[in-house]
Amino acid sequence: MKQPLSELMRMSRTCRMVFATCLGSFILVIFYFQIMRRNPFVVEGCCRKGSRNALQELYNPTQPELSGAAILHQTRRDQVVDSCRAYSASSHKRRVLTPADLKHLVVDEDHELIYCYVPKVACTNWKRVMMVLTGRGKYSDPMEIPSKEAHIPSNLKTLNQYSISEINHRLKNYLKFLFVREPFERLVSAYRNKFTLKYNSSFHKRFGTRIIRRYRKNATQEALVNGADVKFKEFAEYLVDPATQRDGPLNEHWQTVYQLCHPCHIHYDMVGKYDTLEEDANYVLRLVGVGDSLRFPSYAKSTRTTDAMTAQFFSNISTQQQIQLYQLYKLDFLMYNYTTPSYLRMD
Repeated sequence: MKQPLSELMRMSRTCRMVFATCLGSFILVIFYFQIMRRNPFVVEGCCRKGSRNALQELYNPTQPELSGAAILHQTRRDQVVDSCRAYSASSHKRRVLTPADLKHLVVDEDHELIYCYVPKVACTNWKRVMMVLTGRGKYSDPMEIPSKEAHIPSNLKTLNQYSISEINHRLKNYLKFLFVREPFERLVSAYRNKFTLKYNSSFHKRFGTRIIRRYRKNATQEALVNGADVKFKEFAEYLVDPATQRDGPLNEHWQTVYQLCHPCHIHYDMVGKYDTLEEDANYVLRLVGVGDSLRFPSYAKSTRTTDAMTAQFFSNISTQQQIQLYQLYKLDFLMYNYTTPSYLRMD
C-alpha cells in the first residue's frame, strides 16, 4: 500500500509542476500580447529587420558598396562638428532645445528614422517618401501623393509630439538625417516660388504687403493691398533689417538650416546634399532596407534655381546687402562646406 501511495504523491507533484509551468506560460503570452497591442512596432521591427537597423548599417556597413558612402558622410559629419565647435568658442549664446524646436523633425517608427525637413531642399518629395515608409501599405508610389497632402501636418508625426524621455530615446537610437542646399540658391528659390508665382497669394498678403509697405517708396495702392510684385532687392532688405529679427523667427522657407534643424544640438548621422540629391536619398533608402522597392522621385531640372540664376539676382542688390546676407547665412555655408560665391562683392 505504501508503494502505490508514494507513486501517487510523485504523480501529483509532477502534475502540479506541469500545471504551474503551463499557467506561467499562459500568463507570459497574455502579457506579451498586451505589450504588442500597446506597441505594435516591436513585432514588426523584430521580424522585418532582424538585429540591425539603419543606424548600425550606416556606421558599420555590411554591404561593400555602402562603405565608400559611409566615408563621405563621416567627412560631412566632421565638417558640422568642427563648425559647431568654432561657433561655440566665438559665441556666448547658450540655449537648451525645447520640444517646440523639434517640429521639423519627422519620425518614422517602423524604420527608426528621423528626418529634419528643410523647405526648398526637396522637402515635398521627402515628405512623400516618408508617407510611403510610415503608411504601412497605404501608399506605394510617392508621386501619387498630391503635394498639398504631403504638407498636411497630421499625415506625418514629428518629434515634438513625444514625451521628453521618448524624444531622448529616439534621438539616441534612430538614424537622423537632413538635406541641405547652397544657401543662396535656396534663398533665391524661395523668393521665386513665394513672390513671383501668382498662386502664392497667401504669401503675397502675409509678407509681400509688409515688405512693400516698409521698403518701397511711392508704392501704388494696388501693390500695398496685394503685395504681389515684391522685388528681390526689397526681399533682401527685409531679411537683413534688424526689425525683421525683432518680429520673430524668419519664415521656414528662408530660415537658416542652423535654426530649423539645430545641428549643433542634434547629432545628425547623415547630411545629404541637393547637388547629389537622388544619390544621397537612395543611399538612405538602401540603409533602411527598402532600396529595391522604393526609389526617390526625380525632380524637374528645367525649373531648378541654378548658380547662374542666383548670381543674376544678387547682381541687383547692393554690396552692403550682399555682405549682410552672407553674414545671415554664414553658418550654413561653413557647416555644409559651401564656398563663398565668386559673384559676391565682399570688399
